[in-house]
Amino acid sequence: MGGTITPITMPKFGLAMTEGKLASWNLPIGKEVKAGDELADIETSKITNGYESPAAGILRRQVAPEGEMLPVGALIGILADADVSDAEIDAFIQNFNDNFSSGETEDKNGDASARRTVDVGDLRISVQESGNDTTGPAVLLIHGFGGDVSNWMLTQSALASSHHVIAFDLPGHGESTKQVGDGTPAGFAKTVEALIKALDLPEVHVVGHSLGSAIALELTKSSPDLVKSLTLIAPAGLGQDINMNFINGFIEADRRKTLEPVLQYLVHDKSLISRQMVEGIIRYKRLDGVVNGLKTIASASFPDGKQAVSLRPVLETFNKPVQILWGEQDEILSVKDADGLPPAIGVTRYPDTGHMPQLEQAAAVNASISAFIG
Repeated sequence: MGGTITPITMPKFGLAMTEGKLASWNLPIGKEVKAGDELADIETSKITNGYESPAAGILRRQVAPEGEMLPVGALIGILADADVSDAEIDAFIQNFNDNFSSGETEDKNGDASARRTVDVGDLRISVQESGNDTTGPAVLLIHGFGGDVSNWMLTQSALASSHHVIAFDLPGHGESTKQVGDGTPAGFAKTVEALIKALDLPEVHVVGHSLGSAIALELTKSSPDLVKSLTLIAPAGLGQDINMNFINGFIEADRRKTLEPVLQYLVHDKSLISRQMVEGIIRYKRLDGVVNGLKTIASASFPDGKQAVSLRPVLETFNKPVQILWGEQDEILSVKDADGLPPAIGVTRYPDTGHMPQLEQAAAVNASISAFIG
């Protein structure tokens, strides 16, 4: 292929948004654009928002016509370099649309066919797979403290248009076994390594979020041959400070009134924390072993209110691609922890974004990962 192709997909302006109408294109085909240029107007049931380009390139295709209603994540346009042929773009669009799923069908039918349990030693790990397993290394998504596969609900389907994508629940989380071992990132990395081998994957692009990034770095330290590239989103392991009001509040809060303000630390736009999300986490925390597992993780990973291990040296010796994506208004881990890293590591900071840019800046994050892993 001659150059980079960046898919432009229907954005998600709020956690409740499932579809939007492409009200108008603001730039013509063939226009060279910069990241942040306003490409189109997107209309939802509540508002009309300008859609800023997540990357630089030439607007080669307006896949969606004006006035069309499309699900979140659907392909609406293509940015590509000038040396990418029309045939390559046609093939990309065909492959994207063949593999795209809005998730609505699975939700409505209760289809759990993409979800399965993998035995890893004496642990049972819940794995959710999607996408094409014939297009190079798979993409492995590792969530953070208190999360689960739903943290990647806007990431997995977008990446699955071109890659085999695997999300899973860490031990102690979601539908996986509730034993967390010693609760350290290094301990979880051993489980992740065993999972990769159980799935018979020679190497993977690793995308980690928060504590999941620290686990990714420990995996890179212990088994660099398994890691094709690293995308670290709001990563733990690069500094000492962490918002213990969030960690302790997440463990201790047992009702909506007390948990909701804790979850609001996760995002810049506090309206994104829905009642449904809060109640889902309360139900999860009532499962046997969950709270004790979270306490073990917190004690091991954040003793005395600080992050236990600095993993910056891993980035100084790892000689494969690494990028870092971070919200400038992160209230849990400071974006300043990305300062002073080796110059080869690309750092993208998103304005008006908190600790979960994969939710608040889903289109931009998906475009960054897609362009990064090729």
